[in-house]
Amino acid sequence: MTDVQTIFLVDDDQGMRDSLTLILELAGYRVKSFESPKAFLEDFAPDERGCLLLDQRMPEMSGLDLQAVLIERGCLLPIIFLSAFGDVPTTVRAIQGGAIDFLEKPASTEVLLQRIQAALAEDQRRREEFATEQTILERFHQLTPREHEVLTLTTQGLTNKDIARQLGISPRTVENHRARMMEKMGAANLAELCRMSSVCQPSSQMH
Repeated sequence: MTDVQTIFLVDDDQGMRDSLTLILELAGYRVKSFESPKAFLEDFAPDERGCLLLDQRMPEMSGLDLQAVLIERGCLLPIIFLSAFGDVPTTVRAIQGGAIDFLEKPASTEVLLQRIQAALAEDQRRREEFATEQTILERFHQLTPREHEVLTLTTQGLTNKDIARQLGISPRTVENHRARMMEKMGAANLAELCRMSSVCQPSSQMH
């Protein structure tokens, strides 16, 4: 994965793309612009970092449609909508879909650059959180079936004796499984284990 953050600009208005590209490049940003959501999707790689400046009203596919596709693909890229036709329902849908902001054209350069800075910080935060979750999941998948059981019952608040009774094994055996499970997960205490467990279970909620 590259550490360079890119401003992806999707707008069917050539003049708007040229103007925004110039502003952003003068501000020191790397910019890639596209005339349509389709062109963006053909070029974009999931591990690319940065943020997306997205026009709402475009032929063939709207900004909201593109946002829905990216959500479906588990894309972490923060989105800032730009539209000359902002209305409350559209704005609400965009924000509910995870957009950072919804700016009306023409947005002032100062406001736009502030929002982009915030979006790039959010991109960094999302990726660090994702990397942490992936590490936890990798540890979780290294547990044996019995250790999985002990983790589940431990995070449900059961004592070693309760777990031993439920699994039909001795408390000492539970202690051994629990010690190995805590070590593999890298959890220092029960509270930390519970936080990790919320990432792993139910696994059907994971992307």
